[in-house]
This record gives sequence, structure tokens and C-alpha cells, in this order.
Amino acid sequence: MWWHDAVIYQVYLRSFQDSDGDGVGDIPGAIARLEHIAALGADAVWLSPVYRSPNADFGYDVSDFQDVEPAFGTLADLDRLVGRAHDLGLKVLLDFVPCHTSIEHRWFREHPEYYVWSDTVPNNWRAAFGGSAWGFDELAGRYFLHSFFPEQADLDWHRPEVRERMASALASWRERGIDGFRLDALDRLMKDEQLRDDPPATHPPPLPMDPEDARLEHTHSRNASGIDIALRAIRQAVDDAFLVGEVYLPTSEMGPYLPSLDVVFSFEALHSAGDPSKLREAIAGGLALGHTGWVFSNHDFSRLATRAGAENARASSLLLLSLPGPAFMFQGDELGMPDALLAGDPLDRNGRDRFRVPMLWDDSEHSGFSTAVPWLQSAAGHDVPNVATQRADPDSMLSLTRQAIALRREMSSGAELLESPSQTIVIARGGHTIAVNLGNEPQPTPAVGGSRLALEARSGDGQDLSVIPPHGGWIARTERV
Repeated sequence: MWWHDAVIYQVYLRSFQDSDGDGVGDIPGAIARLEHIAALGADAVWLSPVYRSPNADFGYDVSDFQDVEPAFGTLADLDRLVGRAHDLGLKVLLDFVPCHTSIEHRWFREHPEYYVWSDTVPNNWRAAFGGSAWGFDELAGRYFLHSFFPEQADLDWHRPEVRERMASALASWRERGIDGFRLDALDRLMKDEQLRDDPPATHPPPLPMDPEDARLEHTHSRNASGIDIALRAIRQAVDDAFLVGEVYLPTSEMGPYLPSLDVVFSFEALHSAGDPSKLREAIAGGLALGHTGWVFSNHDFSRLATRAGAENARASSLLLLSLPGPAFMFQGDELGMPDALLAGDPLDRNGRDRFRVPMLWDDSEHSGFSTAVPWLQSAAGHDVPNVATQRADPDSMLSLTRQAIALRREMSSGAELLESPSQTIVIARGGHTIAVNLGNEPQPTPAVGGSRLALEARSGDGQDLSVIPPHGGWIARTERV
């Protein structure tokens, strides 16, 4: 399958490229920049939600699953994007949001039975962004469940008609040439039908979460039984399209999600960037699972260059692009973009604006993103060069990314995590050895006799493969005899 070792580039549309001078990125703008993605060597582009939305959660509150948000363009524009991407050899993935709709979706009034309701607040369930997961609807005189913001009402996937409606929406996108879907917040899809309280936590959470959330074991408000029925309906709707699940659970709990999905994200790896011992453990778990999508950065979490440290950004990217299975790259990570300092009032209520600022294309006003003031504006320039500057520099992060993706094509699918010193991660894969050092001191390398240097994380680290330089790394190719 095309996705088995693919590099998938995430486009956050609002911040990728503005084509009409309103300060907001759009689909025609993305079409104009597809050649940048293809030139990286990527295999696919994943678009953040394109659907009609009141934008209480910037597209993740959908008011129509089968139409395009007018600020982004039209259905015809999206068809043009799919056609141009395919001409460039790129597959196209849509971000699909099955857990909930906007309260402005017509279903919320016309088909209230599609949602989860209660006459009183029935339990202690909490919303992901804080507070109770129950909101009161004045018109209905009842409480509705919202796992995220109060403007996002949870669908009841136990109901066959909900599954049928969502399957129909997915099938319509397949008919328009969409090659796959990133499925949002799947661990929130199924809840306890009896709406029982979540019990008190007895141990620390396996993944980072709000301290108040960590007080509970989320055994009823999420990850409940029936996920197999829901995901089977999704799989049947899309046939053999690529399906990647955003399941915010540890690797050990992914089993029920795998029969219908192709891969699931490794959030253990994402949250371990910059911590070599935890990252090594996360990689071991992901390799053992065998259905892992590797993601070190996205629109919801601090950027890789900030979490891993600017000094480790190159080595971390080299590692990401060498792991077997699909690797997901967030726009701007190929430049080493860090979290931004922002001007003006926050727009996202959950504090994610600084990860989502517009791309740095050139040194013109607004960095080539728009002719107008961008919707989200950095208060200070990034300490990284833009695309135009890095394209001309053979030692740039952009050049490293291109070379790592090209070298990835030589590697076979299998991989072995080797024993190596603290602060390092060393992997043998397909006639190659990948070695990175996230610490401050040089470290010795496991035996790599008969190998020669193929790519360095930092130019000038040298040809001595017996050492991994601090905050650096390399890929060595085994010499054929």
C-alpha cells in the first residue's frame, strides 16, 4: 500500500497560504504551494478540516460535513486541489471529525436524537478543555454532552442512523477522489450508555492531561465498548482508503481500534521528544505494535523545535524521517519553526495559537503568506530562515529534510532498536544505521563496521561513525561487499 512508509505533510489551511488577500489561508493558496510539498519528497498532504464551520474551534466544530467553509473556497476549489495533488504524485487526506458537530449543525435541532442528552447533569464527566462535559440548551430545556467546547455537541454513535449519516459523508468525499482520512478524537467516540460516573484515579495518567482530568479514570466518558461497531461502519464507507486514528491512549490500549484502522498515532512518542529514555521506550512500543503513525508535532501541541529544544530539532527530524511506517510532518517543521510569540488577544481558547502561526515563505512583508495582515500575527520574527532562504542553503533544515526523505526510500520496512548509551537512540533498518544523540556529550556508537556516512544531522560532524556528536546524529549505509 502507498502509505506503508509514506511521509504525510500536514497543512493547517488557515496558516499555509492566503490567495485572496483577506489574511486567512485558503484552498487556492494551498494549491499554489503544493509543489513545495512535492519537492520535499512527501507522499501525501493532510488538510486540516475544510468543512463549513462557525469556527468556535477553528473547523473542528463542523456545521456541514459535505461542504467547504466559504473562507477556504468552494467544493470546486477542493476538487482542483485533489487533481493538482494527484498530478504531482501526492495523495490527499482530509481531517474528519466523527465525535461531534457544531451546535449550529442543522441536526442539532432537526434530529436531537442523534446526540447525547440528559434532563439533569448525570455524572462527573469532564470536557477536554476544562469544566463539566454537560451544557444546558435553553431551547430544549435539557443538558447535552460536549467532550470539548460547549459549541461542540457529541454525537451518539450507538445509534445506527448516526453511523449511517457519517458513513454517507465519508463516502461522498471518497467519490471526490480523497485518498484517506485522519479521524479526530476517536477515544471520545463511544461513551457508557448508562452515563455512569468516572471513578477516581488510582495511578498517574499514561499521557499528559489537565490536572483535574488526571483525578479520574476515564473508563465511562471515553474509550467505552462498541468502538468496533463504529469503526467498522467507517471502514465500510471508505473501502480501502487510508485511515489513521487520533486515539489519545497509550500503545498498550490500542487493540480495539486496530481491526478497522491502518495506523494510530503514537502520542507517547510525540510527548517524549527531547527525552531520549522515554522516546526510546515509545519507539520500542510503536515498533512492537506495528500499526504506528509517527508524529512529533502538530497543530494541537507545542512544536518540535520548542519541545525537543532548538539544538535537537535537526537530530529529532532525522530520527522521525527514518522510522518505519507513516511519518507525519507539520507545516513549518521542515524549517525548524519554534512556537511563536504572539501579538494581540488569544484567538484559540485552549492556548494553541503559538503553534499555528503562518508559514514563512520569503522575506517579503508577512513572509509571503498574505498581502494583508495575517489572521494570526507573530509579535516577533522567528529565529529561523524562511523557505526561500533555506532552499538555497545546502546545510539548512529544509535541505536536511529533503535528503532524509530521499534516503528513507532506500530503507526496508523492518527495523531493530539497538542497545546504545544513555541520551542516544540507534536503529538498524534496511542496510542502514540511524544514530542520534540528544545529550550534551559525544557518545560511542554500537558497531557499524563496513558502513559509510550517508547523511549527517549537522554538517561538519565528521566521518567518524564510532561517535555520535552531541545534539547531532547521522545515517550510515552498509557497504555492499
